[in-house]
Amino acid sequence: MTQGGPAGALRPDPVRISRTIPALRETVFRAWSKAEHVRHWFAPEHFTVPEATVDMRVGGAFEVCMQAPDGTRHWTRGSFAEVTPVDRLVLDLRVDGGDGTVLFTAWTEVTFADAVGGTRLDIVQTYTVYDPTMLAAIGGAPEGWSQTLDKLGAEVARMEPGAVQAPAARSVVHAIFSLERTYDAPADRVWRALSDLEAKSKWFAGGGDWVPLERSLDFRMGGRERARGRWQGGSHGNTTTTFDAHYLDIVPNERIVYSYEMHIDERKISISLATMELKPAGHGRTTLKVTEQGAFLDGYEDNGSREHGTGFLLDRLGASLAE
Repeated sequence: MTQGGPAGALRPDPVRISRTIPALRETVFRAWSKAEHVRHWFAPEHFTVPEATVDMRVGGAFEVCMQAPDGTRHWTRGSFAEVTPVDRLVLDLRVDGGDGTVLFTAWTEVTFADAVGGTRLDIVQTYTVYDPTMLAAIGGAPEGWSQTLDKLGAEVARMEPGAVQAPAARSVVHAIFSLERTYDAPADRVWRALSDLEAKSKWFAGGGDWVPLERSLDFRMGGRERARGRWQGGSHGNTTTTFDAHYLDIVPNERIVYSYEMHIDERKISISLATMELKPAGHGRTTLKVTEQGAFLDGYEDNGSREHGTGFLLDRLGASLAE
């Protein structure tokens, strides 16, 4: 997270998403080019697009109204900053609060490339956030994009009848990352935030539109933890996420090692091994290092979203310690 530009603006890490769609590059590109196509797919699951304006030329409008199941409407407005048929698009987008106040902007770069099995789509979205309450929604952007690209695939299949969507093949993609945060709190306070159900519930949650459904923590070697909740609206649609952990090693105030599974609705998307290490940082401060080794399953595209989400949670942990 960096801060710069207009006063108070925040710049979270960019979101990166990739997907291979079984269709010609020209067809996938065309799905972005007209409102009649965009209305079918440019929104997460359970959302619709009742209105859209698409004028694919540099400076031309790209405006989409996403409607939630309860009828609430969310507008994304902007324009094309770059159009290179059938290779690349750049969209300069903004989201406002309905009164003209810009909540955040999203510089969105889309690259189209031939790939085995169809067209590889790479999306990089770089945010400038003016309202900090929108950080939770942006934290959910990777999953929102994943659902949106599912709908893009269905639209492309409609446009190109030969592009039949095959069931996801069995696959495993591995990833590893490490993150560090230094907190202005002694190790025992940080440890309590990691090991006590009440303290952990203050920060270990989806935030924003995420509503908890089930929460348990049996913090001991061999113990288990579960956090289950539903996203209601927002970029995730109405989906349920489930975190199921198993504690393997605990050294009080020093180390935690656990494995965990993640589910989206009934789909198991990953299995991970996580290590948390606490080190004194002087003057009553503590450095927490988190290392995760993940196996992402059966076509689930992570593309760094787990690392991004973990960083979001560690920042929430810091905020809870400052209360």
